[in-house]
Amino acid sequence: MKVKLLSSVTALLLTTQIHAASAAPTPSYMMPLAEKAVLTDLIRVNDQLFVAVGDRGHVLVSKDSSHWTQIQTPVQSLFTSVYFSDDKHGWAVGHDATIIATQDGGQSWQLQQFKPETDKPLFDILFADANNGIALGAYGMFYRTTDGGKSWSDEFHLELVGTEEQEYLKELQETDPEAYLDERSSVLPHFNRIYQHNNVLYIIGEAGFFATSSDFGKSWTRHPQFYNGSLFGLAMTAKNTLIAAGLRGNVFRSTDLGQSWQEVQHGQSSTLNSVLTDADTIYLTGNAGTLLVSQDDGVSFTSVPTQDSKAILNAVAVKDQLVLVTEAGIRTLAIKKPE
Repeated sequence: MKVKLLSSVTALLLTTQIHAASAAPTPSYMMPLAEKAVLTDLIRVNDQLFVAVGDRGHVLVSKDSSHWTQIQTPVQSLFTSVYFSDDKHGWAVGHDATIIATQDGGQSWQLQQFKPETDKPLFDILFADANNGIALGAYGMFYRTTDGGKSWSDEFHLELVGTEEQEYLKELQETDPEAYLDERSSVLPHFNRIYQHNNVLYIIGEAGFFATSSDFGKSWTRHPQFYNGSLFGLAMTAKNTLIAAGLRGNVFRSTDLGQSWQEVQHGQSSTLNSVLTDADTIYLTGNAGTLLVSQDDGVSFTSVPTQDSKAILNAVAVKDQLVLVTEAGIRTLAIKKPE
């Protein structure tokens, strides 16, 4: 979850074993210590269902966020993201442009897409309901489904390309259609995260890429770059403030829905992987065991000690603790709520 930095997850996993792509998928191995392996994302589906995903096709489920059970999947691809539209319907995406799905709350998973020939990972997935979803990833990969993932169609949105490149592509499409298709497959930056708030979709990615859509991704507005590095995490706070975080610990805050951004200084330089909002608290998770907390709507952040220096890829808040997915598996950390 490559020839250059695609995401913080990718950078971390360059030090782990990545299975070579094959023509046919191989089911994941059932491992006795799967909850201690590299895990990259997790979701709280409801109070009695938590799902985590990670390396080697690992999917783990839990009823209480403390005891985890591995579920076999159809592939050994590294999963990078998991999403549920309701208590039963969920999807996970990852390397080899892989998409798997469940219709029974994570108890079994079916393969919907596997394209090792692309040699590209998907980084995130989002569904509006049980039928309509978007998956995206490296080099602007963008897939859409309207039937719950029974079929996925590849989309290219010219409006997401820079102005100069747009003109070049239009000319190339007329003069050399084959070269146009080749160029189209690499002209866009990596899409690292897709996020929805109300009826607006947000995409962040490589080189400060930031775009929004108000029609579930049928059309997009690409906004001016406010940072020249990669962004990996984005979330809206309870006070409608957008928080974006990414490479080298950079954090940005917007109080006008992304029209303008202010950099937030906090003294940490580790790459930040995710943004979690819980009531009036914001958590940023990152490499080297980095955990930053804000209780003033992202105006300032305080560093919180964690167990070790293992990279934290994501987290969910459960009562008085954070459940973390890390490069060393699932960890829990007690948190103090404000009085």
